[in-house]
Amino acid sequence: MREKLHAVRERIRSKPGLNTTYRVVLGVFGTLVLIAGILMIPYPGPGWLVVFAGLGILATEFHWAHRVNTFTRHHYQRWVRWLGRQHLATKLVVMTGTCLIVLVTLWLLGIFSTMGGWLGLRWTWLASPLFGP
Repeated sequence: MREKLHAVRERIRSKPGLNTTYRVVLGVFGTLVLIAGILMIPYPGPGWLVVFAGLGILATEFHWAHRVNTFTRHHYQRWVRWLGRQHLATKLVVMTGTCLIVLVTLWLLGIFSTMGGWLGLRWTWLASPLFGP
């Protein structure tokens, strides 16, 4: 399978116009995946996995992306190991920060106002400053 993919890529590479188109499409797709991952980082879930996937897609054609992916993975693993060694209080501070980011995002998106409306609560502080009451 790998040999077939390599052969297809070599045929594409032999045609300059097609090669440029391929690299642009792959670059745009990889960048979109990378941006989605970066936006997901502060939230619980697969943020870092999506970042590494985006960098992996880009790294198939761009050497700089491979270097950035290696650098990022190294520092992500360093952070995880560091956090694992910390006192419970430090871990709780990190978890609290993550929860605050999620709550502020939900508030800004108007989720609290919507849920309050379902429950008959018309409190002004539930309204998102972005979307109003």
